[in-house]
Amino acid sequence: MNVRPIDERVLLKVVEKDEKTSGGIIIPDTVSKERPQIGEVVALGDDIVNKDLERKPLSQIVSVGDQVLFAKYGGTEVTVDEEEFLLVNRSDILGVIEN
Repeated sequence: MNVRPIDERVLLKVVEKDEKTSGGIIIPDTVSKERPQIGEVVALGDDIVNKDLERKPLSQIVSVGDQVLFAKYGGTEVTVDEEEFLLVNRSDILGVIEN
């Protein structure tokens, strides 16, 4: 099943944190886990042109495959074909991670 976001929404696949420290220490599951704030763009919604805001269309800011930072409590968790995704609004995307 494919999901196509509506309006200026973005479908993200959340990137899980590594459960080891840089020194090689494994972090146990008993430590409270915070939700990661990095996701990979899977699908984009529509570009909305709003003359009052005069901002770039969504497709000029992010594209499928980009890794982005998103707001800690932003978005809606959805499950599609037993995979978990996050559906966020444009305003929940804080930045694009560039390598």
